[in-house]
Amino acid sequence: MALILNIKGKSPKFGERKWLAPNATIVGDVSTGTDCTIWFNAVIRGDVNSITIGNKVNIQDNAVIHCTYLKAATVIGNNVSIGHNANVHGCTVKDNVLIGMGSIVMDHCVIGENSVIAAGAVVLENTIVEPNSIYAGVPAKRVKELDPEKSAFLIERTANNYVKYASWYEEEEQREATK
Repeated sequence: MALILNIKGKSPKFGERKWLAPNATIVGDVSTGTDCTIWFNAVIRGDVNSITIGNKVNIQDNAVIHCTYLKAATVIGNNVSIGHNANVHGCTVKDNVLIGMGSIVMDHCVIGENSVIAAGAVVLENTIVEPNSIYAGVPAKRVKELDPEKSAFLIERTANNYVKYASWYEEEEQREATK
């Protein structure tokens, strides 16, 4: 069972149809929408500010979602995939975004709709990522414009896939419970 902790009178709130890995950690002022999945060793720490997560968001293995005390909450839109080992901190991520594996998104960034942050990219503090763009590198820079329809489809497909993957684990848990 996931580690879910209250802190300073705040407790995580979850939307319908969630899946939480048994070793995920969710703390404090965190709220998620419907169809969210939080994977193995992911940490979502709303201890110093709020973290708001939309619908159909997947936070993959070892990802860290945090915020900055009194300065930067974290807001994540709908249909967002946050890749393995990513660090999303005190920023706003709009709808239909893919945050690549091992990337870092720092305080006060705004990641525009239908955008991709490439694996390993470092999006520096206060960066505004244009909608329909791929940002890559250290520090991250815009490397390509994306076709809005194609990128929305591909990003939403990833979000849908993670809902499907979670259903496999739920089925397995149900099988184990009936033994």
